Amino acid sequence: METIDKIKEQIAENPILLYMKGSPKLPSCGFSSQATQALMSCGEQFAYVDILQNPDIRAELPKYANWPTFPQLWVDGELVGGCDIILEMFQQGELQELIKETAAKYPSDAE
Repeated sequence: METIDKIKEQIAENPILLYMKGSPKLPSCGFSSQATQALMSCGEQFAYVDILQNPDIRAELPKYANWPTFPQLWVDGELVGGCDIILEMFQQGELQELIKETAAKYPSDAE
């Protein structure tokens, strides 16, 4: 499968998806750490892809997204942005609203 197809599939299959360095429990950079903390504070499950484990995605995603840096938050198939935007939205209460609305649209099997 082409890397771009893999990225499109991940974005399509995961309504809330964070491309990051490391994992939510063990982030490998400060920006990924701040982004996951903001997301976890929203109280909904989200998927993540560790770009350090996926160098092909790390190379291709910035071109596909037209966004040069990581982390990248994708919600409902749309790029929301990186760490600064995530934190700004969180501080204004917009992130929580977006995450809750999106999670409500896609009830998980766990519920």
